Amino acid sequence: MTSDENYAIFRECLSNAIVARSEEKPKPTKRKPKSKRVTTTTASTGRSNPEELAEFVDYLASETFTSFPKPLQTLNYAATQHDPTLLKIYAPDADTPLPRSTLELLTTPIPVSVTDSLLAYGIIPDAADLPDFLAPVLAEYTSSVTAAPPVWASTRADACEICERDWIPLSYHHLIPRGVHAKVVKKGWHDEWMLNSVAWLCRACHSFVHRMASNEELAREWFTVERICEREDVQDWARWVGRVRWKAR
Repeated sequence: MTSDENYAIFRECLSNAIVARSEEKPKPTKRKPKSKRVTTTTASTGRSNPEELAEFVDYLASETFTSFPKPLQTLNYAATQHDPTLLKIYAPDADTPLPRSTLELLTTPIPVSVTDSLLAYGIIPDAADLPDFLAPVLAEYTSSVTAAPPVWASTRADACEICERDWIPLSYHHLIPRGVHAKVVKKGWHDEWMLNSVAWLCRACHSFVHRMASNEELAREWFTVERICEREDVQDWARWVGRVRWKAR
């Protein structure tokens, strides 16, 4: 998971909190903000204009997320497996919220314009309430990004993840071939928890993947569907085989 993916998750968590507060307090305060805020409302509901609300959320999320420490911006399951202290710092269990001291350390670098905007729109009643407002947002964010990968069987797709045909049977392809699992662990190419990750492919695409690279190459270079689909030969193959349809009996 990249910092861009983490940002998208944080933005969604922040959006949920802002929308919920906006529903409680739909009218902005009279205080003039120092930055962007939502001012246009619909006549029928009094709710904020969705496009402006999205712009408002994007601005706040960007300013807030980039002020966080890099370990929090890039936090993921793999990182917590290598450094368990990250969980203690940023993602205690659901019954143990972040300490106030940690929240204050995380929120202090956030630009004042963010606090002013939240105040102007009535999202928070006072500047001192910023840590309390962000506490559940951070809890939802850290819970999402540190979640363990799902059991492979639960990831079954409705269509081939390469050619996207959805009318033919699928089989699962071990993205890190089982024949090289021992070598992968010994060489430290991947963490052990990644060994059973799979992609759901039609038989034709499954065979193509094994023709395009050796097991070691698949394990080292082509261990995600996204990486595989970046290859030009795979894209050409997918366009061709995607047009192959079975004849009706």
